[in-house]
Amino acid sequence: MSDTHPSTVVTEPPRGPLALAMLTLLGVVLFAGFIALGTWQVHRLAWKRALIAHVDARAHAPPVDAPGPAQWPGVTAASDEYRHVRLHGSFLYDRSTYVWAATAAGSGLWVVTPLRRDDGSLVLVNRGFVTPEWCGRRGTCAPGATGAVTVTGLLRISEPPGFLRHNDPAKDDWYTRDVAAIAARRGLKDVAPYFVDEDAASEAGVAHAPTGGLTVIHFPNNHLSYLITWYGMALMVLLAGFFVGRSELRRRRGVRSA
Repeated sequence: MSDTHPSTVVTEPPRGPLALAMLTLLGVVLFAGFIALGTWQVHRLAWKRALIAHVDARAHAPPVDAPGPAQWPGVTAASDEYRHVRLHGSFLYDRSTYVWAATAAGSGLWVVTPLRRDDGSLVLVNRGFVTPEWCGRRGTCAPGATGAVTVTGLLRISEPPGFLRHNDPAKDDWYTRDVAAIAARRGLKDVAPYFVDEDAASEAGVAHAPTGGLTVIHFPNNHLSYLITWYGMALMVLLAGFFVGRSELRRRRGVRSA
């Protein structure tokens, strides 16, 4: 004769009111936070797309006169960067600066030459890309067109010093087109707070001219992936809340059955 015992079902006790309140509060805070971050990225995505479209239209518009000294205080990246501009004047080839560059054409140098405008003010013009061996880097070949010239290109805001590789004006070693630092090193006065990336066509036909028109207009746009991530996290919070609620319901049913 064998003994028989009733089966025992072990059921976890329901969570207490304080635990449920804390879980609910945490879920609400996380869900609201993720929704807010996702919605913010929606607005950022719309802003970035509008910015890209605006800059693209600005860069491909017919050239306008570059800002003169009276307009310099109002020049900003938001209102003027990549504007297609036109300059009249004469290059000061003996004041050129060579800035290290990495482009689609390879590693080399930007040739940055001051241009004296008709009003006497100066604008640094990035005439384009050259290899490190160009003209022996000492202007041993014809430097460019002489006399008055007309240059078109994209207005660029002065670049800050590099994060990893710093400009060394004393050694004439440059990694960014820092207008103020270059002007000081070359002893230039009355210099515009911007520089101009010259178009490819500006010096077409000039022997040994740098290769212009290599400006890369690129704005990182990861906002779509960010908003998907944040909204996905909000959905995960909802799913977690569903499973916690279902678990709690089973616990309470188990207690009642016992």
